[in-house]
Amino acid sequence: MVVNIRGGKSHELVDQALRVLENMEHRGAETRDKTGDGAGIMLQIPHEFILLQGIPVPEKGKYGTGLVFLPKDEKEQREILSVMIEEIEREGLQLMHMRTVPTCPEVLGEAARRVEPAIKQIFVTQKTQSGYIQDDDLALKRRLYIIRKRIEKRIAEMVSTPLSSRRGVGGGSSDFYICSLSNTNIIYKGMLTSGQLRRYFPDLSNPYLTSGLALVHSRFSTNTFPTWSLAQPFRLLAHNGEINTIRGNRGWMKARESVLSSEALGDIKEISPIVQEGMSDSASLDNVFEFLTMSGLSLPQAMAILVPESFNEKNPISEDLKAFYEYHSILMEPWDGPAALLFSDGRYAGGMLDRNGLRPSRYTITKQGVMVVASEVGVMDFEPGDVVSKGRLQPGKILLVDTKEGKIYYDGEIKEQLAKAHPYREWLSENRVQLEKLKSGRHVDNAVSDLERKLVLFGYGQEDIDKTIIPMATMGQEPVAAMGNDTPLAVVSDRPQLLFNYFRQQFAQVTNPAIDPIREELVMSLTEYIGAVGTNILTPDASNCKMVRLPQPVLTNTQLDILCNIKYKGFKTIKLALAHPQPLPKGGEPNWLKAGENLRNALDKLCKDAEKAVDDGYNYIILTDKTNVAPSGAEGGAPWAFIPSLLAVSAVHHYLISVGKRVQTALIVESGEIRETMHAALLLGYGASALCPYMVFAILDDLVKRGKIQEDYATAEAHYIKAVDKGLKKIMSKMGISTIRSYRGAKIFESIGLSEDLLRRYFGTEVSTIGGIGLKEIARDQIRFSEELRVKSEELRVKNHGQFSWRKDGIKHAWNPETIAKLQLACRTGDYEKFKEWSKLVDEKESPIFLRDFLTFKKVSTPLSSWRGAGGEASRHREGQGGEPVEPVESIVKHFVTGAMSFGALSIEAHEALALAMNRLGTRSNTGEGGEDNARYHTEVDGVSLSSKTKQIASGRFGVTAEYLVNAEEIQIKVAQGAKPGEGGQLPGFKVNDIIAKTRNAIPGISLISPPPHHDIYSIEDLAQLIFDLKNINPTAAVSVKLVAESGVGTIAAGVAKAKADLIVISGAEGGTGASPASSMRFAGISPEIGLAETQQTLVVNGLRNQVRLQTDGQLKTAKDVIIMAMLGADEFSFGTLPLIVLGCVMMRKCNTNTCPMGVATQDPELRKHFEGRADYVVNYFTFLARQVREYLSEIGVHSLKEIIGRTDLIEVDTANVTDKQKTIDFGRLLHRPESDKAMYWDRGAFTKVTGVKDEEIIKIAQTAIDNQEEVTLDYAIKNTDRAVTTMLSGVIARKYGETGLPDNTINIKFKGSAGQSFGAFAVRGLNIRLEGECNDYFGKGLSGGRISILPPGRSSEDFRAEENIIAGNTGLYGATGGELYINGKVGERFAVRNSGAIAVIEGAGDHCCEYMTGGRVVVLGKTGRNFAAGMSGGLAYVYDPDHTFDYFCNMDMVELSLVEDSVSRKELLELIRQHYLHTGSALAGKMLDDWHHYIEDFIQVVPIEYKRVLEEEKMARLHEKIADIQRDY
Repeated sequence: MVVNIRGGKSHELVDQALRVLENMEHRGAETRDKTGDGAGIMLQIPHEFILLQGIPVPEKGKYGTGLVFLPKDEKEQREILSVMIEEIEREGLQLMHMRTVPTCPEVLGEAARRVEPAIKQIFVTQKTQSGYIQDDDLALKRRLYIIRKRIEKRIAEMVSTPLSSRRGVGGGSSDFYICSLSNTNIIYKGMLTSGQLRRYFPDLSNPYLTSGLALVHSRFSTNTFPTWSLAQPFRLLAHNGEINTIRGNRGWMKARESVLSSEALGDIKEISPIVQEGMSDSASLDNVFEFLTMSGLSLPQAMAILVPESFNEKNPISEDLKAFYEYHSILMEPWDGPAALLFSDGRYAGGMLDRNGLRPSRYTITKQGVMVVASEVGVMDFEPGDVVSKGRLQPGKILLVDTKEGKIYYDGEIKEQLAKAHPYREWLSENRVQLEKLKSGRHVDNAVSDLERKLVLFGYGQEDIDKTIIPMATMGQEPVAAMGNDTPLAVVSDRPQLLFNYFRQQFAQVTNPAIDPIREELVMSLTEYIGAVGTNILTPDASNCKMVRLPQPVLTNTQLDILCNIKYKGFKTIKLALAHPQPLPKGGEPNWLKAGENLRNALDKLCKDAEKAVDDGYNYIILTDKTNVAPSGAEGGAPWAFIPSLLAVSAVHHYLISVGKRVQTALIVESGEIRETMHAALLLGYGASALCPYMVFAILDDLVKRGKIQEDYATAEAHYIKAVDKGLKKIMSKMGISTIRSYRGAKIFESIGLSEDLLRRYFGTEVSTIGGIGLKEIARDQIRFSEELRVKSEELRVKNHGQFSWRKDGIKHAWNPETIAKLQLACRTGDYEKFKEWSKLVDEKESPIFLRDFLTFKKVSTPLSSWRGAGGEASRHREGQGGEPVEPVESIVKHFVTGAMSFGALSIEAHEALALAMNRLGTRSNTGEGGEDNARYHTEVDGVSLSSKTKQIASGRFGVTAEYLVNAEEIQIKVAQGAKPGEGGQLPGFKVNDIIAKTRNAIPGISLISPPPHHDIYSIEDLAQLIFDLKNINPTAAVSVKLVAESGVGTIAAGVAKAKADLIVISGAEGGTGASPASSMRFAGISPEIGLAETQQTLVVNGLRNQVRLQTDGQLKTAKDVIIMAMLGADEFSFGTLPLIVLGCVMMRKCNTNTCPMGVATQDPELRKHFEGRADYVVNYFTFLARQVREYLSEIGVHSLKEIIGRTDLIEVDTANVTDKQKTIDFGRLLHRPESDKAMYWDRGAFTKVTGVKDEEIIKIAQTAIDNQEEVTLDYAIKNTDRAVTTMLSGVIARKYGETGLPDNTINIKFKGSAGQSFGAFAVRGLNIRLEGECNDYFGKGLSGGRISILPPGRSSEDFRAEENIIAGNTGLYGATGGELYINGKVGERFAVRNSGAIAVIEGAGDHCCEYMTGGRVVVLGKTGRNFAAGMSGGLAYVYDPDHTFDYFCNMDMVELSLVEDSVSRKELLELIRQHYLHTGSALAGKMLDDWHHYIEDFIQVVPIEYKRVLEEEKMARLHEKIADIQRDY
């Protein structure tokens, strides 16, 4: 955004704004045919330019104009125009002129040209006859808004029939779209790249086109395919980010329309829907933002309501402002997710960041009164002497410029005005009821009668109690499990299932980061409000606060009882029972269809009852299955069944929205089904506000009474609730959502195995990937649970179903004693026949477990292998095949790789055996995320290297150094892990021994945390940047990106392909893991078959498939699995659990406890002696697998594996002996094969290379210095498009000298200007880099021994004070392992995250500084942001704190604060500040050194508690040694 603060208009400003856009070309996306994802510019209406076009418009502000996209077809154009004219005249205005906007279509990419609309500019004026009052500007603006909304509504109704057949690239309902219609601003945009915008619209180059402000945006789409209408800016805002809660936000907005009334806009029904259908998340936010401002809210107020900052007790904001936020949070849930927002209505222009600050946004203000706000600095050139100040937008903060008054408003002033506008604190304290403060004298019993019978009825197993409820009640957290989930999907299973089991959590990958709910608790909130929203959100009023506030959504029996009995302040409540009659005929197979109809009638009745309850004024409805009627059983009694709680909530929620009565009430669920976090998450996600799991409380009551657990009831209950709360935060944060109120009703789940009819009717979802069951099967499962009650009371007991570990009579597991033993035997004896016996056993299991078990492939009548003879057929087939008709084993085996398993999870013996085996076969093993001992790069066993060819780079960046990266053939970016997507990991201190500590650059005995997100991948353009960095450091390696299967993974993969990745891994949710919360293992992610099929189809449709290799994993075992996965689209296949079993694993599932009895997954030296695996066994397995694949290829009648990739037409669905339930599965979507003229598989010889970077020039000049270790000094100018500077140079040095690098100060380089992202990334020893200017994000990332100093330019103006200005961006020094960094100025958010050895001195930092740090030193000579040192387990920090407020900004969970008292620390700090002064000449450092004795008193030392313990243990050990030595001398 470029703004002239004093409002002066010029063409130069437009030109500058376009240049800003062009300088950020690398942040947008384009396909190989140069089609952009979208770019655009918003300007003030250029009045003089319009007059010069000969269009007689009235005076400024008295007419509306805007660009309109129309279909090319003239007949359709005429239809649309007549609607437009009609609506304009209905409001008493007229369409006075329509101009055809000049364009240059030849600039466009091919795909964009195919769907290019006709672009017209319309002019709307007021009729000049007397009798019409001339509107003022604001009224005209509103009328134009109403006209536009009405036109949109009518065209949408027209289009819903014929036009929809013409779908553009990836769809888009029609070609009609109004870019804007306003009397203040105008938008030019389209499906363009940043560089095409200026060339496509000649208007923009006309010197008379002037403006005093301009917003530019280029799009990198990941959620929706690019279309013309989705380019940004929208009507008021440009948004870089993701709205994770979008489904919920849209749903609640629709629900709210029934209670909205706006004086300014008249009847809302006229302009509804407020949120236009079928648009992107940014467009929906813009719709609501526009609606609120048109209704009379100011821009900052509307923004603060939609995207509030975090206001829990860890945030330093005023009480009045907290009250403002709390009041509005009752009325509107946050639009939550990472976002940088720039907005303007033509007079005001502003910007803001989300509560987490997860997008970069930097600003510069000059003496000439120009302000530039952008994602990067250096996008516009300024004389250093002209710069007044440089800053960044901070998390949750707003900045606003009023161009009419020529004034800048900063956040403090804006928020103070908002907070003081109404007495929000009084309103809240008088009206809002806090549940935790209410007490009741009534006694509520927690026990239930007939406990055993009810447990069976609600489908409890013994494991639910032992493995889920007891750990939650005793330890206050979810249980941890290991080795993945190999049990059947709910829709495949023959056992009755709870409805919950058909759902999977969705999670964020690439497009936005997951949050760490433990270390970043300051943004999380579980506060819920229940009651009727009732009045209007647009008119502030005390009555809006008539709510009950719950601290978290799980209610105890006592709290529920209190809620039912609040009699005052107009709270009314009603209970609706979920029990319904389900009469069953005696004997024989019941009529399931009839049972399904009974269930449907019960649901209809429930919805009608709920509607009546709203009409009768009940503020909240409790849906309950707690009943005293005897459940059906042997003793007679009326037969009853229950509506599953999830079905009931969702049905009522969606029904009430459809009749416009949802926001007037809250739903509470009291159900016996709820027992784990996922159940709670589902009920909240589908609309409940609170829940009471009364059966769990009854079980706890029983366990306490029988003495099965040590805790008393109150403690057990509190622990259980705490565990659910923690679990809920984790599930929300996987999606990057921080408040439960945005999560409620957001439906961030997908179902596997529910029919479209059911989903459409009760869950408000249109699509079901694989079809599935309906009400008939749901009713059947409910009845089958109750049938188990038909035994005599004394025989009744809760069974152990064997969900987690295999049992003979339990749930089927793919890995069971038989499959394990047969496989190990075959691979150890090297017997191919035994291998075939094992694979027959796996392929022909008695009942299916995975989706691929239903699939087989077509065979030819004469297999190829019989054509080996000469003559006839064979010679024709052999032409060009080089003799042998079918691809040889040695070549097939290269398609197999082993999965990423870290050294740390595995023992060193197991890790090395895998590397050895894969290298012997000529394919790749994977280091996993724990780094690799650098001795292995050059060690050989019998001439075979021990180095893993695939080096993984994960969020913890353990052991990721320049040397590690240059020794790879493939570098894999692990975005998520199949078994626990969106979660971090933790290697407990007791597992970190000396060798692991060396490999991971850590200290023995200190826990290592890997964060949930990569802190340098907050968006798709960040991923593109990381790929660019890796291609610089190792130009010969392929870069792969590991994603986890979920719906929508195809669109993400398309983004990843545009980001220039070479390989994409689609990881299935069934994959194994060393340790993962049990609920994540079972409920996050989906089957690899679905994810792979979606990815293949999306890439083919977008013409990207042949540019990347696709790899898949997730419980792959046999040659048949390989063939089916290849036909679904995979080029490569990854195996994780299986090679471990070949090496001796017996699935004890104890990996997380360090007690693996086979020595495979443990660091215990005694247990590791039991390891009997050998690389030969793994070689045998893969050779056998390739051999069998080869036999199958010949049966299919093809010559190579490549020929079947993507050939879903060769797959057959095997329906023999499947159950009725399994027959409901529909494989049509999975097996769809899109048409394409390009290859369906990777057909490139080489990977994409990086060219034309500054480093190529530097390496040429420094070559002799590198070869002979001679000193050299170089000078360069640098700009923001020079990214990852010195990274390629570091790679060259690391390749030659390893971790030792060059002697200090060998290569000295001085840069002047604004450096692009990743400046000095992975810089190695011997590099001394100095930057005079400023730099963007990720500077010093992965620093591996080099030195970087950054200081302001020498020509800065006298009043420019370096320590008060931002000079470097976010996430600097991420994952650094060594080296030094000195910065004369402040840095952004998340500095030194995961630093494990570098030294840094800076003069101020943003939020989350030193997060997860495990080594090194950081000195901050100024203020820090919130949450300093969260998760910091090693290293030291020193912070200058003259105001003594630092403890408020520091996260004290893992660190202690003290003054700098001991002489060693004082000396160290003095030396660090001296070095800082020496390298940057910092004025602040000079001042401190001159008066050291005074300044040292105000420094605080931050010491991690764990680190202190380790240091003290070392001290003691040294002391004992000394004593022993003295004794020995005696």
